Amino acid sequence: MCGIAGTVGLGASEDVVRRQLRCLEHRGPDAMGVFSSGPGSVGEARLAVVDLVTGDPPVASEQGRVGAVLNGEIYNFKELRRELLAAGHRLTTQGDTEVVAHLAESLGPVELARRLDGMFAFATWDGLRHRLVLGRDRLGKKPLYYWTNGAVLVFASEVKAVLAHPGTPCRLAPEALPTYLTFGYVPDPGTFFEGISSVPPAHVLVFEPGQPLRLERYWAPAAPGMGDVSPLELALDEAARAVRSKLSAAVQRRLVADVPVGAFLSGGVDSSSVVALMAGSLAGPVPTFTIGFNDREGFDERSYARLVARRYKTDHTELVVHPDATSLVERLVWHYDQPFGDSSALPSFLLSELARRHVTVALSGDGGDELFAGYERFAAALALERLQRLPVRLREGLGRLASGVPPAALPGRARRAQRLLGAAGLPVLEAYLSWARCVPARWQQELLADGWQRVVEGYRRVWDRSRGAELLDRLMLLNLETYLPYDLLAKVDRTSMAHGLEVRSPFLDTALVELALRLPPQAKLRGLSQKRALKLAVSDLLPPQVLHRPKRGFGVPLTRWFREDLRPYVEARLLDPGARVRAYLQPAAVDGLVGGHLSGTADHRDALWALLTLEEFLRKQGW
Repeated sequence: MCGIAGTVGLGASEDVVRRQLRCLEHRGPDAMGVFSSGPGSVGEARLAVVDLVTGDPPVASEQGRVGAVLNGEIYNFKELRRELLAAGHRLTTQGDTEVVAHLAESLGPVELARRLDGMFAFATWDGLRHRLVLGRDRLGKKPLYYWTNGAVLVFASEVKAVLAHPGTPCRLAPEALPTYLTFGYVPDPGTFFEGISSVPPAHVLVFEPGQPLRLERYWAPAAPGMGDVSPLELALDEAARAVRSKLSAAVQRRLVADVPVGAFLSGGVDSSSVVALMAGSLAGPVPTFTIGFNDREGFDERSYARLVARRYKTDHTELVVHPDATSLVERLVWHYDQPFGDSSALPSFLLSELARRHVTVALSGDGGDELFAGYERFAAALALERLQRLPVRLREGLGRLASGVPPAALPGRARRAQRLLGAAGLPVLEAYLSWARCVPARWQQELLADGWQRVVEGYRRVWDRSRGAELLDRLMLLNLETYLPYDLLAKVDRTSMAHGLEVRSPFLDTALVELALRLPPQAKLRGLSQKRALKLAVSDLLPPQVLHRPKRGFGVPLTRWFREDLRPYVEARLLDPGARVRAYLQPAAVDGLVGGHLSGTADHRDALWALLTLEEFLRKQGW
């Protein structure tokens, strides 16, 4: 795991790249190196995980023609290394970066990326061809940003290192606000900085000074009904056996390291399954790490994590998060370089900090919900489709009845039913997106006055690509290509690399992803029964209390915190007449959101968190 950066074209130099890399030392504290040739320099700040002796940068092919830098891990690098040796290549390291450099000599950019299986962002600079290739892994686990004016291209693992180049402009991209205020993130290739873009997942970008940029996709997730993808006609028990086999193999591949390895343990099915499979493979106890809250809103999951920790005799460590942890918001914004509307970044940051005191690598359960339909909104969308078969007048009447009750007056299950009935007149895509919002539609319109339809259009392009697949598969693909990379994986990358911790996700193994997408929809979800094949696959590994517990996200008790402990913080940040957000958003709408939450008449915790991180970002930039 590393931070990578580089500059190609006019003004490129090793000194400039080293300046970029100094912004990324938290990602790679163990070594720093730069490969320079002609008008290009690429560099790496390294976190040593595999090949501790010979793997330091710079790394190049045997004649020194191609330099490569890599952020992440290539899990099939040993097989690729054997192929290269058999073909007559001379390799001097035992790591994966050198494999990328040698493959880049003979393979085109798309084929190079296709041969790599893992979590990665790489750059290769061919000093003979004057060709830079940037590549990002299939699901977007590792970030990669760039800016270009045609004559020069600057890239890095984080925006701050792109901005470290003296020629990169630093201007707000106002078009980022509508999407951010909808979902709490800005989808690729956009950023909050005008002219700075993100290489999308599963793409390679080719830059040759003086030539147009080339951006090509090398992989796309697909389900039966799309192209030539065929379904796997498996009974539930057969599907479960296939899942167990692929998941076990994925865990094994992620245990390869020359440093201590542990695991995040939330007490949910996904992370508990990973810990159970690790326990049978490591020589000693698995180091496990859990975050909890002393709260009365049901956010604390430590009791479930302890069940798994006791069963597998892990070396278990817990941390309780208190409201004063919001003092970390400024640090979070610094590591993200942008506002980020998912408040679970807070416990994720602290969990990574805790784990890094004991291990260098941690396995997580990320991806299980995406692959096996673990989100309630999947079931809600299927129910909505059935609801929409009712006569229009009946649906309208149910909608009016539901909207007549204040949401705050309803218990959780009734509130979810109200949201379902309220969406009865919407197309499934728009309803699904509305349930994922962090700022309610009414308030977004008051804050900005427009933007929702443009946001929907961006997601409709992803939706239309899956036409022909079953509805559940379409929803899962949409989630896999939007919420997963832009929210979950961005959160894990930034919060873990803030502490120099490498996080690996067995559920996002390519073979397991492709298997899960081809399973029958009923193997994943039937009625309210979620993750059916996965739960059957690990039923012998987990305590019943964990296997059958209701899903709970990695949440924070912000509703109470904002009304009680953190009320002065919210008021000082957002109600101050000098607050930066009030220059970009309608002040009356900001006041309304804050006032409604503090009075207890509405629960705007997600919206307030989004505004708070936006405020910190604007203050940091001086905008």
